[in-house]
Amino acid sequence: MVVYDYPTRIFHWSFAIFFLSAFLIGKILDDEDPRFPFHMLAGLTVSALVIFRIFWGFAGSKYARFSSFILKPRELISYMKGVVSGQKRTWAGHNPASSWAALLLLALGLGLGTTGYLMASGWGGDILEEIHELLGNGFIVVAGFHVLGVVYHTIRLKDPIGLSMVDGRKSDAKGDEGIVKSYPVVGLILAAVVIGYAGYLYKNFDPAKGQLKLFGNVLQLSEESEDHGEQKDHEIHEDHEE
Repeated sequence: MVVYDYPTRIFHWSFAIFFLSAFLIGKILDDEDPRFPFHMLAGLTVSALVIFRIFWGFAGSKYARFSSFILKPRELISYMKGVVSGQKRTWAGHNPASSWAALLLLALGLGLGTTGYLMASGWGGDILEEIHELLGNGFIVVAGFHVLGVVYHTIRLKDPIGLSMVDGRKSDAKGDEGIVKSYPVVGLILAAVVIGYAGYLYKNFDPAKGQLKLFGNVLQLSEESEDHGEQKDHEIHEDHEE
């Protein structure tokens, strides 16, 4: 039966791809590298995806809604005991661990977007940068445990739950009902908006100045290049001579 709609699945993979891109760029490249601003461009796309997912958590299909998440501590403890003992139990939607992981990842993604935007706006200094890095490390830890959980279910319990985010289906959730609507049109619109928004960010980024024009606001994503700086100084010098 189908349990995850198209928008939920498209969000899931887009969120993973753009966050991983931002994280790897931030860890591998120095902040003076001309490619480093793509860390922030990917991060801004992640932020937009988080905003959509919060909306979809209230307006989406049954198992996309936050109301379907299993967040009682005793349920999580019971789930973890079952993991340790090798007991196989299925849920139509998110299990207790993935429910908590989903909320934590959304909260961390929102925090990363907020701190990143503030830094690009010139706020916070070193303290905000440290908070941003801490949130990023926390995100990758939670995501890592989430992936390990999927691998464990697939190999140890013979329950390939990861495939449900590909085709939207679960076959072992007995006693539960699948969703009636998968919202393919909304999923298509979401995919188009994500691609369009990423293209908008790229088009409005000036690598020479290291600036991004975002809906009327100017964000400084990197230092100005030396060539641009020298050219600007030369123009100022010429103006003084005149």
